[in-house]
Amino acid sequence: MNPDHRKAMEIALTLLDYADDVTASDVEQAVDKASLAVGQVNVDVGELRRDVESRCNVWLPTEQVLNGNEEHVPWLDAARDEIEWNFWDRYRRYLGRKGWAPAQIRSINQVTDRILDSFEKPDRPGRWDRRGMVVGQVQSGKTANYTGVICKAADVGYRLIVVLAGLHNSLRSQTQHRLDMEFLGFDTRSNRSYDQTNAKVGVGQMKGKFLHVHSLTSSDEKGDFQVKVARQVWLNAGGSDPVILVVKKNASVLRNLYSWATRLNQELDPETGQQTVRNVPLLVIDDEADNASVNTKARPTDENGQPIDDYDPTKINGLIRKLLRTFEKSAYLAYTATPFANIFIDADEKTDKYGEDLFPRSFIINLRPPSNYVGVNTVFGLDSDVNLGIEGQVGLPIISTFDDHEMWLPNKHKKDAIPGRLPASLLTAINAFLLATAARRVRGHEDHNSMLVHVTRFTDVQALVRRALHDHVDLMRQRVWHGDPTSPDSPWPALESMWRNDFVPTTEALLRNPDLTSEVGAVVDWAQIRDTLPGVLDDVELRVLNGKSEDALTYSEADRPLTLIAIGGDKLSRGLTLEGLTVSYYLRASKMYDTLMQMGRWFGYRPGYLDLCRLYTTDELAGWYRDIGLANEELLREFEYMAALGKTPQEYGLRVRAHPDGLMITARTKMRNGTDVDITFSQTISESITFETDEDVLRNNLAVTERLVSAMGTPAPRRGALGTVRWDNVPAPDVLDFLDEYQASDVATKAQPRALVEYIRTLLTTKQPELTAWTVGLVSVSGNDQKTHKIGDYEVGLVQRALYLPKERANAGPEYKAGLRAGNDRYVIRRLVSPSDEQMDLSDEDVKQALEMTRQAWQLDSKTRKTEPSAPGGLSIRDVRPPSRGLLLLYPLKPDSWMHPDLPPVGFALSFPRSRTAKTIKYRVTNLWWDQEFGGQDSDGEQP
Repeated sequence: MNPDHRKAMEIALTLLDYADDVTASDVEQAVDKASLAVGQVNVDVGELRRDVESRCNVWLPTEQVLNGNEEHVPWLDAARDEIEWNFWDRYRRYLGRKGWAPAQIRSINQVTDRILDSFEKPDRPGRWDRRGMVVGQVQSGKTANYTGVICKAADVGYRLIVVLAGLHNSLRSQTQHRLDMEFLGFDTRSNRSYDQTNAKVGVGQMKGKFLHVHSLTSSDEKGDFQVKVARQVWLNAGGSDPVILVVKKNASVLRNLYSWATRLNQELDPETGQQTVRNVPLLVIDDEADNASVNTKARPTDENGQPIDDYDPTKINGLIRKLLRTFEKSAYLAYTATPFANIFIDADEKTDKYGEDLFPRSFIINLRPPSNYVGVNTVFGLDSDVNLGIEGQVGLPIISTFDDHEMWLPNKHKKDAIPGRLPASLLTAINAFLLATAARRVRGHEDHNSMLVHVTRFTDVQALVRRALHDHVDLMRQRVWHGDPTSPDSPWPALESMWRNDFVPTTEALLRNPDLTSEVGAVVDWAQIRDTLPGVLDDVELRVLNGKSEDALTYSEADRPLTLIAIGGDKLSRGLTLEGLTVSYYLRASKMYDTLMQMGRWFGYRPGYLDLCRLYTTDELAGWYRDIGLANEELLREFEYMAALGKTPQEYGLRVRAHPDGLMITARTKMRNGTDVDITFSQTISESITFETDEDVLRNNLAVTERLVSAMGTPAPRRGALGTVRWDNVPAPDVLDFLDEYQASDVATKAQPRALVEYIRTLLTTKQPELTAWTVGLVSVSGNDQKTHKIGDYEVGLVQRALYLPKERANAGPEYKAGLRAGNDRYVIRRLVSPSDEQMDLSDEDVKQALEMTRQAWQLDSKTRKTEPSAPGGLSIRDVRPPSRGLLLLYPLKPDSWMHPDLPPVGFALSFPRSRTAKTIKYRVTNLWWDQEFGGQDSDGEQP
């Protein structure tokens, strides 16, 4: 992309900045004005139009926010007009200059507002402490998001900002460089406060007044926090200028930071009796928060087996907690793409010395990536799961699997292993990198190009791999420049064959996919590739990235685009960005979900060159990524379901699907506060608690219910004029027809008709068929002034269920409830089923047996539940029901005042007996999930 083209695109996107719905006409007008502004001679107007359209046609899903209230008062809307948004406005304009689409800038503005509003206003009186987490995707733009948060936090008055940036100097340095460019505006390598000795960079070069901010760390590899440097810099951390530190997660560094920071404005807090830093609002950004920040030490127990509250956690976890505890006003914001470890943090752990653990009790924000993000499901595909309503997805044709590496470098090699001859698969991967780089150059991409070789964690072995690859690339140079192209050892035939038979068909196939056209470039002729390849080979550099190597990723210091083959291990598995990554050769077989996901450096954004990307790996690893993708998608849907219910992180237990072949979700030490369970519909109840309020949906579900009522014939005698109507021995197909036609809310993951239908049909086709006959109850209630509705031939009293409110808002007034309803297309309740309703198909003997079973279970847990049960619990009811019989309960609900008065929502519940044959899925669940499912009574004093 030549400079004039880049400038024209910047102008066009700026012109489109405030348009909500960009049309083709808008784009055309903006492109015409931009090309005239820079001179049409050097700008291809057609290409410019395509580039601008691709940036504007990015679809951004709405983020999901799960808030804990904790006496928190949203404050941002009321204060917005009083705030000078200097840092944010400068950053917003800078993103536009970088070529961000207007929709992307609006999206980051909205989500950072949501995050900021979930903090406290910095001048709020008294002591406060907010803990939150933002869940993104690997390489999806989390750094840009938290840079936006930092800018806005500085604008509103957070005066000390600490960024915890990984374990290695290289990642810390890379993060500091990004913040130099996008927040500070000057190069911190020469001076950590701006003066005439350091150059303005990034946002510092934008028009407008220069904004003063101080950094106590620099982007130099050795620029981490040091007390002696901090003491040489005179500043007032509670003053008008914000102070930022970018530090790595190292016990010595954090200990020094704690020692320095807690001397700022420290006083004795009379309430706690502890030293406290007052009037210095602290923001801690924890990047890759699942790595090193989680306490992996088991809580000790006393001689009676009871947990001891006061103990020392792991060092980094303890130092982060002490830092937060010492500040009177603090906000902790965790960022991660792999939250598996964080959700298993004990939400109740707290010690006098360290304070609370780092569970994100205040809020969790789920950032779904934009449509142009290339993630695990895009690359590897996604298996469907009818239980969750997850549709299958076909992966991209960019993966090549191999099995020829064992003779070269076995999977379980040792640190002194000597690799054999380079395998053919790795030589093919190098050819692919050369071709991809040449094609990008032909397309006009004047950017860095990188290849990843991740095959071992041992530094000595990495050095040997580099030497062998260097020799191979050097030999290729000689043969390309000086060799006979017709000789048997010439690389030209293999390169041409790969281009014609692999790259060209792949580009053509992806161009036919309308969802990928903006990520794919035009087909390039072989003659152009051939002419460009010698120059590419000349530019190839090989670097080893590990703790011993002196090599580093110096993209920012390069005076021309780099063509880089990076060989590494752990350094490449967390946060470090390989710019312009096109080809990856990956063998590192970790056994943990989070580690495997973080090693996927090939995820991210590939504008205009997705078709040139290639991943070389084993069949086993490709299969593992596909399985992890499903577990990850399920967890994200759990977050969204929790948000739809309006529940807080402390109210809603979470679960993560386990792997059938023994992959671990995360390190065992990070899952101490979890439990392994097998989950199935057997002996469970599935009930609607989330309802769509769209009138077409309400009409459909009412009509579906009436058709079922008509099909079932004559019911059992009713008890009273408005008694519940019951049908016995209803054939399973009638129930299946109802479920097939019922329209459930998309977020009602625990009552999805497709999943329930699949389960029932599976059990109907076993050798000993189950669920063949059903009892169906049309629930009706009676009372004075009871609102009724006629369904089929039966007048029924509508059931009343209150709008669900978080427990902190249980006594909220009508204004709060009206705010929940305003513009809402869903209605959420806590429970649909009254416990006694599940007994309607049981005989007196069955009820007696179920009650006895309930009391026997109570005796095993009588310390927790003091009162002996007087009615059978749900698990026992389902246990005595024979496997051949299911129970379907239909609940016509009284519409709330803001809903259509003549369209009662109809909820359903399915109560399943214990099955002899149903399959289970293994999950790792949080303690809160276990307590909610099995640990106590529901609101009516019964087992769920």
